[in-house]
This record gives sequence, structure tokens and C-alpha cells, in this order.
Amino acid sequence: MKKNLILYILLGFLLIANGFFLVNHISKPDEKRSKGPKGPGNFIVKELQFNKDQLEKFNELNEEHHRKMRRLSQDVRMLKDELFNNISVSSVNDTEIDSLTSLIGNTEKLKDLEVFNHFRRIQALCDEKQKEKFNLIIKNALHTKGPRNEGPPGRRDRREGRRPPPPPPEDM
Repeated sequence: MKKNLILYILLGFLLIANGFFLVNHISKPDEKRSKGPKGPGNFIVKELQFNKDQLEKFNELNEEHHRKMRRLSQDVRMLKDELFNNISVSSVNDTEIDSLTSLIGNTEKLKDLEVFNHFRRIQALCDEKQKEKFNLIIKNALHTKGPRNEGPPGRRDRREGRRPPPPPPEDM
């Protein structure tokens, strides 16, 4: 009987804990949505102190930008899939491979142009004082490295206290 009582208490505790988690987890996405853009967009909005009209236009630009970037990234993934499907083909058509890599490069170029134009459109929303601050933000972003876990694996591994893998054996 005592074993069952302990199990019932534990079960009740787990039910209450799960209910608390679900209530908190479900209510948070709505709160986040109402606060505006996330990530870098949120940083830009806070730093430039956009007014309501600017924020509305910024959100529209951001949605359009993300839609375009997702489409371009999907195109790159499809082209790379097509390229790497040729790995196991016994006779590779060099012209087709060259064509696929050129298409991948052109699509990456389109992504870079989209980012550039997106920043130009954001800059157009700004007043003169905001434009100066925006230019500083962009310059700093270009000269700042990414998060600590980015970079070549060897350097990242040494930073994290791990040894890099040994070099491949040389043929004799």
C-alpha cells in the first residue's frame, strides 16, 4: 500500500509539473510575437528606435526578405542535391557539373544581392540620425566575427579543449 501511495504522489507531481510547463510554454509564443522582430531584426529596431510606422514597414520588409531568402536557399539545396547525386555516377558529365556549380554560384550571388538590397531598404526607412547609426551597425557587423562556435573545426576544437583529428595518412 505504501508503494502505491508513493507512486500516486509522484504521478500527481509529474502531472502538475507537466501542466505548469505546458501553460508557460503555450503562452510564451504569443507574447514573443507581439514584441516585434527577433534576432538581428530586434537588435536593429531597438538600436535605431523605430517609431510605429517605421516598425510596421520594417516588419513588412523583413517578412518579404525572409520569404525570398528561403526560396533562394531552397534553390541552392536542390542544385547541390542534384550536383552530389552525381558522386556515384561512373561517368560524370563535366559540362553538367560545371553548369550546376555555376548555377549554385549565381544563386549564392542572388542571396548576397538580396541581403544588400534588404539593408538598403531598411536604410531608406531611417531618418538622418538613424542612418548614421545604421551605417555604424553595418560596419561593425562586417568586421565582427560570428559566435565562438563558428570557424574552422581545428580552431574551434582547440578553443573547446579538444584535440583536432589526426591528418589523413600519406600514401607511400
